[in-house]
Amino acid sequence: MKKNKEVNRDLIKIRSIANYQFGKNIGKMLFPENSIIVKSRNTGKIRYIYHNNKLLATLRAKDGLLALTLDGAERILKVKTLRCKIKIKNEAAKYVIEGKNVFAKHVIEVNEDLRPQDEVIVVDEEDNLVAVGKAVLSGEEMKAFKHGVAVKVRRGKLN
Repeated sequence: MKKNKEVNRDLIKIRSIANYQFGKNIGKMLFPENSIIVKSRNTGKIRYIYHNNKLLATLRAKDGLLALTLDGAERILKVKTLRCKIKIKNEAAKYVIEGKNVFAKHVIEVNEDLRPQDEVIVVDEEDNLVAVGKAVLSGEEMKAFKHGVAVKVRRGKLN
């Protein structure tokens, strides 16, 4: 019985982090009831979250926030109010999908509230998932700048 309560508490915790990081009610959509939570053997802290044998996210020890995988991003991509979504030009998408970084001049749409170091989902003009990564610039800077890296891509859909 204790094990079940602990799993439930962990699920509530990661859902709360997802809600904080990505927006209201995202946690439930990203992590369903039957998600598997893997903890570190050494520290006992949450490290990975799986669903149907697919890694959805990693809980970063550095800042306690989630790093999404492509499978995790796919689960929440259709949310209209998703603040971590960045739309880029199709001409740049063919490079970003291979794992190349996103440059500010290729950003078409971005939430101005986005901050540097925020986790982001990169999509093309048709809202197809291209990559996941970390913002280097704020949303305002991405719109204003014409030079420089806007997103450091962690994983492109093809790499």
